Amino acid sequence: MKGRAFLGTFVFGLSLASVVGAQPIVPSAPPGAAVPAAPTGPAEPGSNLTVYLLTFGWGDAVWERFGHNAIWIKDRTRGTDVTYNWGMFDFNQPNFLSRFLTGDTRYWMEAIDLNPMLAYYKKANRSILAQELNLSPAQRLKLQQFVEWNALPQNKFYRYDYYRDNCSTRLRDALDHALSGQLQLATVTRTTTGTYRWHTQRLMQGDIPLYTGVTLALGHPADKPLSVWEEMFLPVRMANDLRTISIPDTSGTRIPLVRSESALFTAGRQPEPSEPPNYLPLYVAVGILIAAAMIILVRSAEGGHRVAFFAVTGIATLWSFVVGLAGTALVIAWLFTKHYFMGRNENLMHFNPLSLVLAVLIPLSLYGLRGVSRAKKLSGFVAALSLFGFVLQGIPFFDQKNGEIIALALPINLAVWWTVHRLTSYKRTSLPSSAAL
Repeated sequence: MKGRAFLGTFVFGLSLASVVGAQPIVPSAPPGAAVPAAPTGPAEPGSNLTVYLLTFGWGDAVWERFGHNAIWIKDRTRGTDVTYNWGMFDFNQPNFLSRFLTGDTRYWMEAIDLNPMLAYYKKANRSILAQELNLSPAQRLKLQQFVEWNALPQNKFYRYDYYRDNCSTRLRDALDHALSGQLQLATVTRTTTGTYRWHTQRLMQGDIPLYTGVTLALGHPADKPLSVWEEMFLPVRMANDLRTISIPDTSGTRIPLVRSESALFTAGRQPEPSEPPNYLPLYVAVGILIAAAMIILVRSAEGGHRVAFFAVTGIATLWSFVVGLAGTALVIAWLFTKHYFMGRNENLMHFNPLSLVLAVLIPLSLYGLRGVSRAKKLSGFVAALSLFGFVLQGIPFFDQKNGEIIALALPINLAVWWTVHRLTSYKRTSLPSSAAL
């Protein structure tokens, strides 16, 4: 999805090339259906319109992994094909960076001619699906009037939220407005098996640093099971969900919301993953290997090896600095920004802001023998809190899906405590022959 704010940034450019190889969408009547007679009176308002949902598949870049979508309205009276896209933003907007960091990014909706829109996504090798929506003439007209109103300069801007108010949910809400709430009514009580975290991890696989950052940043609110209505924050899921929805027509008969669909372009890439990856063994291995390396280095340092002493001090200090900095960022995101899904984050028990202080105390205590007691107590507290966070996973209120973070951080936090405890004691009791350490 274009402009996925917490993951990256994207400047939307439009190609002026014409559409090549697009398959025309020709709505077809069911087999055996009677062909209606040509109208003899004035056409019903809105009968000149055809409405499609355009869904663009995922791409290679971070901001393309969630896909994108737009409403396409064909107006035969005006002779226009216009798409309405809620995924626009600009780096040059005033205070863009501060808005981005505080969760107050400003996006807008833009009306774009169909051909440049299709040409752009074809060039990016992203699949394009068009679904004609089974709306009555009155509903089509209502939708056109709404999106044209929404595209006005005074109405087009909104505060972007990557899950609850993004380019796909805005499109969903526009359709629901045209349907007088029938879309929400049909989907809000249907629960899916996915969560915001589950879907995000599913689409972030293959990029371990990004996957780790997302898993670390998302707090407990990201683990709530989603309704079909909420799941429509993802364009591809929305296209799939609309296939299962029926609505009443003007006579009260239930009809499929999707009348017909056609692939306008099929990308030469694999479809988006259907399940999140199982990276837990990798995080377990990395956490244990780093902790084991620290233990081996401590044993070597206790034998008088200065390089081992320096190396394990450096590892413990660097780890404490990194987790302390990350923990501080998590606290700020929770308490001082509008990033709702970064709140109530149990990862703070493993990435503790107090580790920033520990990053200062470790070299002071190991090399200068200053603040030894404080270094021991603080490293013990950080390790105990991390262990406590692991134990709390068995309690319903503390059931954030952060197993990868625990697997990585817990062994290393315990190893940092052990390093401080052993080497500060060693420095105080070492023989003069090892005083040069």
